[in-house]
Amino acid sequence: MATDAGDAMPRFPAGFLWGVSTSAHQIEGAAGEREASVWDVFTAEPGRVKDGSTAAVACDHYHRYREDVALLAGLGVDAYRFSVSWPRVNSPGGLDFYDRLVDELCAAGVRPVPTLFHWDLPASLDWLRRDTAARFADYVSVVAGRLGDRVGTWITLNEPAEHTLLGHALGAHAPGRRLLFDALPVAHHQLLAHGLAVQALRAAGAGDIGIANSHGPTWAASGEPADLEAAGFYDTLLNRLFAEPILLGAYPDGLGELMPGDVAADLKVIAEPVDWYGVNYYAPTRVGAPGGADAEYGGLALPAELPFSVREIEGRPVTGFGWPVVPEGLTELLTTFRDRYGDRLPPVVITENGCSYEGLDDQDRIAYLDAHIRALHAALEAGVDVRGYFVWSLMDNFEWAEGCAQRFGLVHVDYETLERTPKASYHWFRDVLRAQR
Repeated sequence: MATDAGDAMPRFPAGFLWGVSTSAHQIEGAAGEREASVWDVFTAEPGRVKDGSTAAVACDHYHRYREDVALLAGLGVDAYRFSVSWPRVNSPGGLDFYDRLVDELCAAGVRPVPTLFHWDLPASLDWLRRDTAARFADYVSVVAGRLGDRVGTWITLNEPAEHTLLGHALGAHAPGRRLLFDALPVAHHQLLAHGLAVQALRAAGAGDIGIANSHGPTWAASGEPADLEAAGFYDTLLNRLFAEPILLGAYPDGLGELMPGDVAADLKVIAEPVDWYGVNYYAPTRVGAPGGADAEYGGLALPAELPFSVREIEGRPVTGFGWPVVPEGLTELLTTFRDRYGDRLPPVVITENGCSYEGLDDQDRIAYLDAHIRALHAALEAGVDVRGYFVWSLMDNFEWAEGCAQRFGLVHVDYETLERTPKASYHWFRDVLRAQR
């Protein structure tokens, strides 16, 4: 039974954008109707995905998109953030699917908000190579040329930090490399791809462009100098490294010296102005001095040579994924960014926020979302210019290296029958949105 929490939810400004998010590789399926991505190669290797599943079928959104758009319409969201699969666009008829999807969304009164890269790089490409950024810009031009007459809001990249760290530094995600700090060129080339994509979108007449970067507060394990130094390094690596080239046109703390190519010229491209800045928020990270031994945190193998160690945040409830539930961390993050970047920070949109829990009567998810939406409102009251909020995710999906074991959806998906069943949280969020109108 859904709660009445939405009746007491603080009012958000008129025009505030409410939505839900998904990504192509996690929901579309129809893998045989597109070229291979790095994730197809990765999941074909035994042991890479915890439950052994793949995204070959996933939620079969490719064939069931009309049913899923009807769920969006029933939910009452203003916007739907999905991603365009670069490998599908490279395949015959691939753009036709996104044509149909965008038409269906527009007919349902739901704003399409495509993300142009959400980790599913074509298997023939490599972010270690600079030319991948130029190839990305070419692909973006093709997509914008086809969909730009109906799409008014664009996202260039999703979470380049995670794609760099998990996919290229620690080997936990595709393409499965363990390069540690030799993965820094991957970060630079993705940021360059973002800047080139902004240029390509502007050239195609597009406006309202942003990026979806993952961020969270970094909490030092103690006030000891070694812990403070480690926390500062972690904050630089996961927050500032991916924000400041875009917002300030510079890398922090000498990191530009470690990047390939003509970094000064590239930074001018990376810093192409965006119309808004997307933040994916899940939790803070508690960081201390190096532990001196290999460790595991949140299912990740962290090698001893890292200059920090990640510690548990004690005394907090955790999601089904084991992530701590810290809604006030969202307020802290947004006010920190406001204070750190001032008028260089454009309006903010929360492009992802959500949690993994089992069951159809998902009261824990309702409590999580309720608390985080209130924390977002607190940031608004503190003077942060926040323009929108997207829940991750519309439906349960293929959760990367976790396979189908983690359920983030407002809608339950039976992976045997592919039946969709709205959860209690779906009905609760629908009521929240109705109360905001």
